[in-house]
Amino acid sequence: RPTAGRAAERRRARLPDRGGLAGRATFDHVMEERVMDIRSTLAALCDAFNAHDLDRIMAFFADDCVLEMPRGEMPWGARFEGKAAVRRALATRFEGLPDVHYGDAEHFVDEAGSAGISKWLLTGTTPDGTRKVVRGCDFYTFLDGKVIRKDSYWKLVE
Repeated sequence: RPTAGRAAERRRARLPDRGGLAGRATFDHVMEERVMDIRSTLAALCDAFNAHDLDRIMAFFADDCVLEMPRGEMPWGARFEGKAAVRRALATRFEGLPDVHYGDAEHFVDEAGSAGISKWLLTGTTPDGTRKVVRGCDFYTFLDGKVIRKDSYWKLVE
């Protein structure tokens, strides 16, 4: 009989509770595939960001997505809700750092397969010539294969 935690994972994964070893094997196989799907999605997102391709980036996001940027007036930074607002916010990243690049990328996926983390080294130059080199990460939450939340963090160099 599955534990309460496993039942919650099944609900999130939208899998039937089959119980027993056969059900466990099926569940584990599907979860492993989801982990790989998210990891490959994170890598593809990083590629899209490095290509500065907003259309490709936004194809990964759900209509009701949320973006939380590192800087802002609130503890969570600046928050943008909905696909159009997220697109506009991401466009400002490319305007503010026209040559922005996310290098040394590493991608991690949680066991439940509904979230992932991309860790990177951002490099870029502002329009006034200031060079930026920042270590950071993005926490992504997925639902039905789409990003519903992207929460960004930067290490500040002082």
